[in-house]
Amino acid sequence: MVIGTIADTLARSVETVTDTVSEALFEPVIRLGVTGLARSGKTVFITSLIANLMNRGRMPQLLAASDGRIHAAFLQPQPNDTVPRFEYENHLAALTASQPFWPESTRAVSELRLSLRVQPNGLLSGLQGPRTIHLDIVDYPGEWLLDLGLLDKTYAEWSDETLKRMQTRAFAEDYRHLAQSEDAEARLDETRAQALATAFTAYLNAARDAGFSDCTPGRFLLPGDLAGSPVLTFAPLPSAARSPRGSLRREMERRYEAYKTRVVKPFFTAHFSRIDRQVVLVDALGAIHKGPAAVEDLRQTMSDILSAFRPGRNAFLTQLLMGRRVDKILFAATKADHLHHRQHGRLTAIMEALTREARDRAQFSGAETFALSLASLRATVEETRQHKGRTLDLVRGRLLDGGKDAALYPGTLPEDPNAILGPARDGASDWLDADYSVMRFAPAPLNLRPGEGPPHIRLDRAAQFLIGDRL
Repeated sequence: MVIGTIADTLARSVETVTDTVSEALFEPVIRLGVTGLARSGKTVFITSLIANLMNRGRMPQLLAASDGRIHAAFLQPQPNDTVPRFEYENHLAALTASQPFWPESTRAVSELRLSLRVQPNGLLSGLQGPRTIHLDIVDYPGEWLLDLGLLDKTYAEWSDETLKRMQTRAFAEDYRHLAQSEDAEARLDETRAQALATAFTAYLNAARDAGFSDCTPGRFLLPGDLAGSPVLTFAPLPSAARSPRGSLRREMERRYEAYKTRVVKPFFTAHFSRIDRQVVLVDALGAIHKGPAAVEDLRQTMSDILSAFRPGRNAFLTQLLMGRRVDKILFAATKADHLHHRQHGRLTAIMEALTREARDRAQFSGAETFALSLASLRATVEETRQHKGRTLDLVRGRLLDGGKDAALYPGTLPEDPNAILGPARDGASDWLDADYSVMRFAPAPLNLRPGEGPPHIRLDRAAQFLIGDRL
């Protein structure tokens, strides 16, 4: 048995090395991870990216497209037979219907392979024919990404940090009262354990709805087929002098460790550790609308996310011997179409400031990072109006709630990002001299001409940063 297991392991290792050599020498593969926190637009980003790579009329900033070197783009079966396929066709149908609607958000890992026939450039380009480059897009919930930070934390550390954050959040009062009233040293009562887990899950959902990003464990929000299992039936408890065998606290600790071993680590091994380019989508406007506390939480979350990556420059021997390392990370503020274009530079500056610590850490490790603002699918048009002697830059679109056409003046973002980040760091309860509004727009009906993908804002610049060098 042992010899057979070793032989099987060696055989799989040889197959992996062989596949890697084949990818590096013949048909290169770019593994692009796409993640983001709740309502950041992952599904729409992937759908629009694929559609615009297949019909490249709106991609002038992607140099291989504007130079005409991409001869063809076509979908192929994904390489991983055990991962669900990203439902590109269904999502695109939703966005291009006569009454378009936003597709359902990401709830699990999915994957799609887009293959590109590209003419090489350079001195020898005239002597070479086009080659095939595969783009494997892996979509996964941002909540699961945050779980990777749990791998380095004990149950006691996680509990203390979580309960400390709850102290300043009014909506956490019910759970805090329940946890403090429990006798953690008493013998496990499964009914009480389930009640704690249910109350803690309600708190996490309330925190997410309030605009906070530190909602771990992520599977409590997106349980899938693990719903109701012991591995999702635990919760943070206050420190106890003793944790005898069979006690509530000891069992909570055991289930927390099982969550890391049975849920988080397999995700890292099977999916995350193989990514070499990464997009992190952020609803920065939504956080600003929620207030300073949500902005500060988002800033800290962005820093925590970087700790889950293994940033650094990919190299041929590194891929063969040590596995991939993420060498390009894009931080993108989504929903730029909710602002007039005159404010896009300010949104980008805020995004750069929000991710400064995270980007510095990545660049120190050898990874290249970039921050921008974009709209994967443009849902609004711009207009300018005079109001009480002022010139207002508005955006107009169809409201998601009710379907009425409406114009929005979202407020003016400050030129200096510190006007946003300063009050957030200082713990301000609200914005003293500004009011930032956010409306939820439905997608606009599309009338696409042949060769055009869906309208967007700076999606081509994002693509150039992420894959342009490999094309």
